[in-house]
Amino acid sequence: MAAKILVTESIADEGLDIMRSQGEVDVRKGLGAEELKAIIGEYEGLVVRSETKVTADVIEAGGKLQVIARAGVGVDNIDVGAATNRGIVVVNAPTGNTLSAAEHTIALMMALSRHIPQADALLKSGVWRRSDFTGVELRNKVLGILGLGNVGTAVASRARGLEMRILAYDPFVSTDFAQNLGVQLVSVDELISESDFITIHMPLTAETRGFIGDRELAMVKPSVRIINCARGGLVDEEALFKAIEEGRVAGAAVDVFTQEPTVDNILFRSSKVIVTPHLGASTAEAQTSVAVDIAQQVNAVLQGQPARYAVNAPLIPPETLQVLRPFMEVSRVLGRLAVQLVEGQVSTIQVSYEGEISNFDTTILKASVLGGLLEMTIEERVNLVNADMLAKRRGLRIVERKRAVCENYNSLITLEVDTSTGTTVVAGTVMREEPHIVRVNDYWMDMVPTGGYFLFADHRDRPGLVGQVGTITGSADINIHSMQVIRLKARGQALMVLGLDEPLSDALRRKLLAIPDIDTARAVTL
Repeated sequence: MAAKILVTESIADEGLDIMRSQGEVDVRKGLGAEELKAIIGEYEGLVVRSETKVTADVIEAGGKLQVIARAGVGVDNIDVGAATNRGIVVVNAPTGNTLSAAEHTIALMMALSRHIPQADALLKSGVWRRSDFTGVELRNKVLGILGLGNVGTAVASRARGLEMRILAYDPFVSTDFAQNLGVQLVSVDELISESDFITIHMPLTAETRGFIGDRELAMVKPSVRIINCARGGLVDEEALFKAIEEGRVAGAAVDVFTQEPTVDNILFRSSKVIVTPHLGASTAEAQTSVAVDIAQQVNAVLQGQPARYAVNAPLIPPETLQVLRPFMEVSRVLGRLAVQLVEGQVSTIQVSYEGEISNFDTTILKASVLGGLLEMTIEERVNLVNADMLAKRRGLRIVERKRAVCENYNSLITLEVDTSTGTTVVAGTVMREEPHIVRVNDYWMDMVPTGGYFLFADHRDRPGLVGQVGTITGSADINIHSMQVIRLKARGQALMVLGLDEPLSDALRRKLLAIPDIDTARAVTL
């Protein structure tokens, strides 16, 4: 019997035709929540864009559902957890609009360098004035790319053809990958201060919100031009407007905004800012590519084949999941901790499993580790299906090791991240049904990663140092809810870990670094 597929929003005809080769396709737009619940039980497949909300109730009503497809990048409108619990595969199309977004970035950069929208508007108003619109060439200019994901990589490839020198910041691509792309990897500060053009291609997370703000805009060349075709909120709009009006930034081109849709944004007030209404993916080719990509994945799942961009994990035997579920959170926390402690470019990631968990298929734990490591730098959800693919795409080498015996714990997961500057080691386990961090580099400890904010400070053990740290945090009204000091020997190297009720600002962190004998001070959010 042919499968039935429900499509609730517009997708290109090419995608519909592909799915019709697999089964019966019903296109029913504008369904309300109750209408969708009433009919979803008839269908094996569901295809949506961003408007349809696929809630847990809808998923529960979809007794035959095998696949839910989002024709686009995000899956915020789909209850992925509920789908996973029901064994329903959720897929999306993260690469379908890559080239369109990259080309729009290049188009805005060119328009910005030659004042094209402003010149067009003035000439159409009846004024011929060439002298106002002296531009700059792109050739030999420095392009700084923040984020070398799919779009950032495509922008770099095209910028090479324009004979630009390309700098990039992305701690989770290998040096070899960057060299093959013709890109020089640098720190954020170096990129910000040296670039003639800066384009940002990062996901919007708590860590990347306001990634370019007052501090960064104080470091740029006054001739710099900034492009954002990624996500609204990555650039502080108020700070950017102020920097442009004060002549500290030459101009900007913005396709995305903190609030969308909008016809009233502070950036609209500047004649030096080019704006477009989120057009990065708005090409006929991108819409076709997304539709074809989604249709092929829907057909694959309905044929019992793996999907190319599944965003959730397939079902795991209940007896295995019962053992591994607590260690999934440990693995994620280890990855999230390591990414905030490492320095330099990552080359190799080694995950070691000791004790009881070494007897199981640990693929889901590896995926959880990579999810913690990469969640701040990529938009894709890292899972069983795509973990190896995402690591390979970024030139990262993943090594897994297992040892049946664990000397100190029933089970232990150790993550080692090799970078261009050294190796960072973190380890964790499960005790009393909650995750515990038990090792950071050479220091063994017992830390429950709750409370959100932490300070990790390498220092020389000496009297009075802990008090100095407490004085600084206390004067900033930051409460310390837990503290550990682990030392290798008396008055030797030590690690201080403070649990904080409030986040530690960069200015406060610099104050702590100014204390004699403190070598590093890293603010960590878990």
